[in-house]
Amino acid sequence: MPAIALTRGEQVESIHPFSAVAVDAEGRVVRWMGPEVSACWRSAAKPFQLRCSLEALAQAGVATDDLSAEQIAIGAASHAGQIEHIRLVRGMLARFGVPESALACAPHPPSFDGAYRALIRGGGEVTDIHNNCSGKHTYMLAASAAQGWTGDYRDPEHPLQRRIRDAVVGLCGHAPAAGVDGCGVPTFGMPIDGFARAWATLGRAALGDGDPVLGRIGRAMEAWPHLISGTGKLDEDMAGGRRERMITKIGAQALYCIALPERGLGVAVKMHTGVELPLGEAVAVALDAFAPGAWARPSDWTWDVIPNVAGRVVGKRALTDYIP
Repeated sequence: MPAIALTRGEQVESIHPFSAVAVDAEGRVVRWMGPEVSACWRSAAKPFQLRCSLEALAQAGVATDDLSAEQIAIGAASHAGQIEHIRLVRGMLARFGVPESALACAPHPPSFDGAYRALIRGGGEVTDIHNNCSGKHTYMLAASAAQGWTGDYRDPEHPLQRRIRDAVVGLCGHAPAAGVDGCGVPTFGMPIDGFARAWATLGRAALGDGDPVLGRIGRAMEAWPHLISGTGKLDEDMAGGRRERMITKIGAQALYCIALPERGLGVAVKMHTGVELPLGEAVAVALDAFAPGAWARPSDWTWDVIPNVAGRVVGKRALTDYIP
């Protein structure tokens, strides 16, 4: 099966098998690389969770047509806690009249080291707003308040979460296994071709064919890769190699989803080990196989090398065969 080998000097240190699948806009599997595998959707589900929040807001009479692409993108983000990310989330909380204290995603330090250092130097405190999912939670809180839905918005039986689950079934074509994501809301486990199917739908919508709300989300994510990720993150780095329209989103445990609107394809890539270090090169290999010419490694691509602490390249990440 396909794998990414991490090599230091002449020595292979670890081998990470992966699977990838391409699905067309009609839901047909076009091609697999590696064995069929299941995973949790994690943060690669965010555009579809956001779609349900935006729908609930609109149904409650809350104006959403004037939201900027940046404001929409932060709702589908796994942000790095940089100044621009936090400013956007705080702005959305203020717009919807949601107190910051209502966020229930739990605090963790900004994943961008510079942002964390600046926060500490300034005497700041790490709070829920620094959680990479705080944008998603802001929209969930706003939708729940607008609809008058009480109770814990993270509960699987909350009306918003039930809506999201129903949408996932329709988009993916699989009955999901239930789980809880790191931020406390439900996540969904299934064969990864279900994820690719949903992402093919996202790409089609981004072209204006299909759900206009989902299309708006896809276009915002495509336009603002930095806002859905951050400096040094794979989503931002992938954007530098685009040769045609492309929407991407990472999920925890080394899952990656891609929409290729002009080809009518959705792609899902999953490292079996759950290790993110080899993920970028696995994604590059999958795109080379599924959509030649859609993407090329940019000049500053570093996901195929291994640097040491000083920044010197001391190894590489490359495709290999793995025989269990």
